[in-house]
Amino acid sequence: MDLGLAGRTYAVTGASSGVGLATAALLLADGANVAACARDADRLARALKPLPRASGARLHLRSCDVLDAAAVEEFIGEAAAELGGLDGLVNNAGRSLMAPVARTSREQWRAEFDMKIFSVLNTVRAAEPHLRRSTAPAIVNVNAILARQPDPRLGATSAARAALLNLTRTLSADLAPIRVNSVCLGLIDTGQWRRRYEESGTAQSYAEWSAAIAADRGVALGRFGTPDEVAHPIVALLSPRASYVTGSSIDVGGGIARYV
Repeated sequence: MDLGLAGRTYAVTGASSGVGLATAALLLADGANVAACARDADRLARALKPLPRASGARLHLRSCDVLDAAAVEEFIGEAAAELGGLDGLVNNAGRSLMAPVARTSREQWRAEFDMKIFSVLNTVRAAEPHLRRSTAPAIVNVNAILARQPDPRLGATSAARAALLNLTRTLSADLAPIRVNSVCLGLIDTGQWRRRYEESGTAQSYAEWSAAIAADRGVALGRFGTPDEVAHPIVALLSPRASYVTGSSIDVGGGIARYV
């Protein structure tokens, strides 16, 4: 099915690995232009430059800290100028803080809300004027099932994720006809989990270790998801084919959600 992405331009934050990298790869393969940013310019270039792309698809790379509003403004402005406008934005930059509320400092609380809320506000404010000129503008905020199903082991992250879900719904009304949606993740096999495995000191293989965590968390499919399995719903929501979908949230969690 042709998603109508060819020739359009999409910005992806946190694109040097994981879900951001998989999303950028899928967009390029479908013929879209991609403006990608991450803090580490060398890592970003190594990850994205070798990606296969459909004929005509162009790539714009820039080192950018999404918490720096001026840097974000420059990134989005340069990308729109070089690639001929902007049709969509994927807010993917993020992290998790594995700590219960009692062991989370005030500074850590502020850092979590800065990353989940202000990083998104920075990119949205920079992108809005360009998106207003698109015939099919869309924003996808990469969030987590924690937004509705908090985990006591990630107290501040759960609260910040809930705030982002609320903000996304508000933006969908405030920015219309720009469409704004969420993709909420469960346990996805990214570098963050690989680092936790290496730090665990376990004698288990990564497959055994991750399967045990999936079982403990109640993942119905019994495993972690992959970045590619997240990228497809993101790209589908960016597509003009999803032109009547806004203010919505799609769970990509292998059945971990327990809410209706």
